[in-house]
Amino acid sequence: MSNPLKKTMVYLGLADEEEAYDEPVAETPNRRERSVEKAAPVTPIHRPTVVRQPTAGTVSEILTVHPKQYRDAQIIAENFRDGIPVIINLSQMSDADARRLIDFASGLSLGLYGRIERVTSKVFLLSPENVAVSGDGAVAQADPEAAPFSN
Repeated sequence: MSNPLKKTMVYLGLADEEEAYDEPVAETPNRRERSVEKAAPVTPIHRPTVVRQPTAGTVSEILTVHPKQYRDAQIIAENFRDGIPVIINLSQMSDADARRLIDFASGLSLGLYGRIERVTSKVFLLSPENVAVSGDGAVAQADPEAAPFSN
Protein backbone atom coordinates (compact mmCIF):
# COMPACT_ATOMS: atom_id res chain seq x y z
CA MET A 1 0.00 0.00 0.00
CA SER A 2 2.27 2.73 -1.23
CA ASN A 3 -0.46 5.08 -2.38
CA PRO A 4 -0.87 7.88 0.22
CA LEU A 5 -4.48 8.45 -0.83
CA LYS A 6 -5.36 4.84 -0.04
CA LYS A 7 -3.53 5.08 3.30
CA THR A 8 -5.51 8.19 4.16
CA MET A 9 -8.79 6.57 3.16
CA VAL A 10 -8.04 3.55 5.39
CA TYR A 11 -7.05 5.83 8.26
CA LEU A 12 -10.31 7.81 7.95
CA GLY A 13 -12.35 4.62 7.68
CA LEU A 14 -13.46 5.31 4.13
CA ALA A 15 -11.90 2.10 2.81
CA ASP A 16 -11.07 -1.31 4.21
CA GLU A 17 -7.45 -2.37 4.51
CA GLU A 18 -8.05 -5.43 2.35
CA GLU A 19 -9.57 -3.32 -0.43
CA ALA A 20 -6.72 -0.81 -0.19
CA TYR A 21 -4.15 -3.59 -0.72
CA ASP A 22 -6.00 -4.97 -3.73
CA GLU A 23 -4.94 -3.87 -7.15
CA PRO A 24 -7.55 -1.73 -8.91
CA VAL A 25 -9.89 -4.05 -10.78
CA ALA A 26 -13.23 -3.64 -12.45
CA GLU A 27 -16.03 -3.58 -9.93
CA THR A 28 -17.92 -6.83 -9.67
CA PRO A 29 -21.43 -7.40 -8.34
CA ASN A 30 -19.94 -8.95 -5.18
CA ARG A 31 -18.10 -5.71 -4.31
CA ARG A 32 -21.27 -3.68 -4.72
CA GLU A 33 -23.20 -6.03 -2.47
CA ARG A 34 -20.45 -5.90 0.17
CA SER A 35 -20.47 -2.10 0.24
CA VAL A 36 -24.26 -2.03 0.61
CA GLU A 37 -24.13 -4.49 3.50
CA LYS A 38 -21.54 -2.36 5.33
CA ALA A 39 -23.68 0.79 5.21
CA ALA A 40 -24.70 1.96 8.67
CA PRO A 41 -28.40 1.92 9.46
CA VAL A 42 -30.08 5.31 9.26
CA THR A 43 -31.93 6.34 12.38
CA PRO A 44 -34.56 9.03 11.75
CA ILE A 45 -34.60 11.94 14.18
CA HIS A 46 -37.91 12.22 15.94
CA ARG A 47 -39.27 14.79 18.28
CA PRO A 48 -38.40 13.91 21.88
CA THR A 49 -41.19 12.27 23.81
CA VAL A 50 -40.21 13.93 27.08
CA VAL A 51 -40.08 17.72 26.93
CA ARG A 52 -39.55 19.97 29.94
CA GLN A 53 -42.61 22.17 29.74
CA PRO A 54 -45.37 23.13 32.12
CA THR A 55 -48.75 21.67 31.37
CA ALA A 56 -51.12 23.70 29.23
CA GLY A 57 -52.87 26.51 31.04
CA THR A 58 -50.32 26.85 33.85
CA VAL A 59 -48.36 29.79 32.46
CA SER A 60 -48.05 32.17 35.37
CA GLU A 61 -45.17 34.31 34.17
CA ILE A 62 -44.08 36.26 31.10
CA LEU A 63 -40.55 37.63 31.03
CA THR A 64 -39.82 41.01 29.43
CA VAL A 65 -36.19 41.57 28.45
CA HIS A 66 -34.54 44.82 27.31
CA PRO A 67 -31.19 43.49 26.05
CA LYS A 68 -28.34 45.94 25.61
CA GLN A 69 -25.75 43.45 24.33
CA TYR A 70 -25.83 40.14 22.50
CA ARG A 71 -24.68 38.27 25.59
CA ASP A 72 -28.10 38.97 27.14
CA ALA A 73 -29.34 36.15 24.88
CA GLN A 74 -28.45 33.67 27.63
CA ILE A 75 -31.22 35.04 29.88
CA ILE A 76 -33.70 34.74 27.01
CA ALA A 77 -32.64 31.17 26.20
CA GLU A 78 -32.72 29.90 29.79
CA ASN A 79 -36.20 31.23 30.47
CA PHE A 80 -37.63 30.16 27.12
CA ARG A 81 -36.17 26.67 27.61
CA ASP A 82 -38.04 26.50 30.93
CA GLY A 83 -41.35 27.19 29.14
CA ILE A 84 -41.66 30.87 30.00
CA PRO A 85 -42.86 33.20 27.21
CA VAL A 86 -40.35 36.00 26.58
CA ILE A 87 -40.97 39.50 25.23
CA ILE A 88 -37.79 40.95 23.70
CA ASN A 89 -37.59 44.75 23.36
CA LEU A 90 -34.63 45.58 21.08
CA SER A 91 -34.95 49.38 21.25
CA GLN A 92 -31.71 49.70 23.26
CA MET A 93 -29.56 47.65 20.84
CA SER A 94 -27.75 48.52 17.64
CA ASP A 95 -29.35 47.19 14.45
CA ALA A 96 -26.51 44.71 13.85
CA ASP A 97 -26.72 43.21 17.36
CA ALA A 98 -30.52 43.21 17.20
CA ARG A 99 -30.49 41.22 13.95
CA ARG A 100 -28.01 38.79 15.46
CA LEU A 101 -30.17 38.35 18.55
CA ILE A 102 -33.31 37.79 16.49
CA ASP A 103 -31.47 35.18 14.41
CA PHE A 104 -30.53 33.44 17.66
CA ALA A 105 -34.08 33.70 19.02
CA SER A 106 -35.49 32.30 15.76
CA GLY A 107 -33.22 29.27 16.01
CA LEU A 108 -34.07 28.88 19.68
CA SER A 109 -37.80 28.90 19.03
CA LEU A 110 -37.44 26.50 16.10
CA GLY A 111 -35.29 24.11 18.12
CA LEU A 112 -37.73 24.04 21.03
CA TYR A 113 -40.88 23.89 18.85
CA GLY A 114 -42.03 27.37 19.88
CA ARG A 115 -42.92 30.47 17.87
CA ILE A 116 -41.43 33.90 17.41
CA GLU A 117 -43.69 36.79 16.43
CA ARG A 118 -43.04 40.44 15.76
CA VAL A 119 -45.18 42.72 17.92
CA THR A 120 -43.66 46.01 16.71
CA SER A 121 -40.54 46.76 14.68
CA LYS A 122 -38.25 46.17 17.68
CA VAL A 123 -40.40 44.06 19.99
CA PHE A 124 -40.71 40.30 19.55
CA LEU A 125 -42.60 37.60 21.42
CA LEU A 126 -41.11 34.15 21.93
CA SER A 127 -43.88 31.75 22.90
CA PRO A 128 -43.27 28.12 23.87
CA GLU A 129 -45.10 25.30 22.18
CA ASN A 130 -47.75 25.01 24.88
CA VAL A 131 -48.74 28.72 24.74
CA ALA A 132 -51.31 29.84 22.20
CA VAL A 133 -51.08 33.42 20.97
CA SER A 134 -54.08 34.99 19.28
CA GLY A 135 -54.27 38.19 17.28
CA ASP A 136 -54.30 39.40 13.71
CA GLY A 137 -50.78 40.86 13.60
CA ALA A 138 -52.03 44.27 12.41
CA VAL A 139 -49.90 46.14 14.95
CA ALA A 140 -46.59 45.08 13.37
CA GLN A 141 -47.75 45.81 9.82
CA ALA A 142 -49.12 49.26 10.64
CA ASP A 143 -45.98 50.36 12.53
CA PRO A 144 -44.07 53.00 10.52
CA GLU A 145 -40.76 52.05 12.20
CA ALA A 146 -40.86 48.54 10.75
CA ALA A 147 -38.32 49.39 8.01
CA PRO A 148 -35.08 48.59 9.94
CA PHE A 149 -36.03 44.93 10.38
CA SER A 150 -37.98 44.30 7.19
CA ASN A 151 -36.87 41.32 5.15
